[in-house]
Amino acid sequence: MPDTLTVIDNRTGKEYEIPIMYGTYPRYGAAIPTTDFRQIKVSEDDFGLLGYDPAFTNTASCRSSITHIDGEKGILRYRGYPIEDLAVKSSFLEVAFLIVHGMLPTRAELEEWSHDITHHAIVHENIKKFMDGFRYDAHPMGILISTVAALSTFYPEAKQIRDMAIRNEQIHRLIAKIPTIAAFAYRHSQGFPYTYPDNGLGYCGNFLSMMYKMTEQYSPDPVLEKALDVVFILHVDHEQNCSANAMRSVGSSLPDPYVSVAAAAAGLYGPLHGGANEQVLHMLQEIGHISRVPSHIKKVKQGDIRLMGFGHRVYKNYDPRARILKEMTHRVLGVTGKNTLLDVAVELERIALEDDYFVNRKLYPNVDFYSGLIYQAMGFPLEMFPVLFAIPRTVGWLAQWAEMLDDPDQKIARPRQIYTGDDVCEYVPIEDRLQAGGTNVIRG
Repeated sequence: MPDTLTVIDNRTGKEYEIPIMYGTYPRYGAAIPTTDFRQIKVSEDDFGLLGYDPAFTNTASCRSSITHIDGEKGILRYRGYPIEDLAVKSSFLEVAFLIVHGMLPTRAELEEWSHDITHHAIVHENIKKFMDGFRYDAHPMGILISTVAALSTFYPEAKQIRDMAIRNEQIHRLIAKIPTIAAFAYRHSQGFPYTYPDNGLGYCGNFLSMMYKMTEQYSPDPVLEKALDVVFILHVDHEQNCSANAMRSVGSSLPDPYVSVAAAAAGLYGPLHGGANEQVLHMLQEIGHISRVPSHIKKVKQGDIRLMGFGHRVYKNYDPRARILKEMTHRVLGVTGKNTLLDVAVELERIALEDDYFVNRKLYPNVDFYSGLIYQAMGFPLEMFPVLFAIPRTVGWLAQWAEMLDDPDQKIARPRQIYTGDDVCEYVPIEDRLQAGGTNVIRG
């Protein structure tokens, strides 16, 4: 007999059996189809029972095989592969293939995939003209979002989302062109001429070249290139976060992927999502010196300020991505030079991990705590931080989008609401309405 949940409506005394659904592995959680609650009514004209879950804190909006997180144990896996293995043993493009196609590529598949991505990195000359229209001080993330949406007009065939060959080509284009647009957005903000992609460089090396090349000769430092590759791997996907949810929600109306990615990037733009590592750096700069860490901790415990980069909506243990980035931060600073902010960060982490106040609240370092230090050491300005997040996350968004399109359970996103307004209002002609502050409706 299948597992069920017995529900008794105390309003009517009626009993209902609701089926319990499982994923591939029961230990990863169970769910109930909330539409089955619609049958629970007081009367025939009753709409039926709804689930109320603001921000989807305990509601599964889809079934997915892309990413698994166990926040209690500090586990993150892409398609079943531990993030620790992928960060050490794979390249970003290899992980991108895994995320999109569901399996690690053979050598031949990786070479073909890398070729397809590399040779789509160039953008139409009109894109450059489009980007030239932004103010000199326009935020790079705003430029990125607008330009990605504009790509929709350059590839009208992208609307044929059910054609797999066309769909795959748009995936190649987006993964390839996002770094180019991101680098162009930075160069625009600096007043520098745009640097075209170099097909002889790898994915991350090419991005660094487009960012920083000022002469004919440019070779990215291998340590910095590898660090960026690892940071990108760690940011590829993270279940149904705000931006992934935006990608699926907008994509459910079946537009082309360019506008859906633009919507996802807009969701990433906020300080609670893609801008979190920027807030960490602001905090470290405000502390300034290791001697001031205890007083900062005291203010946090008093509730005067927040400890940025600690705690996570999902992780109730040490974020596995933070462990990897902590080691990578030391490697990067070995190339770029000592950074006093790293001393502040290490001391802040030491105290927080030993203090019962933070331990009891399960406030462990998250991925944002060290990624900002790496970005700053590599010369990226603060306003580029969310852009750097968007580059690798585009891969995850596209995988979420493709999975959603192929899921027969998915329909156009249309959440319900609990209406809290007036019932029926009698219209009052404008000459009979009271002054502002008074009532001007007759409520039913």
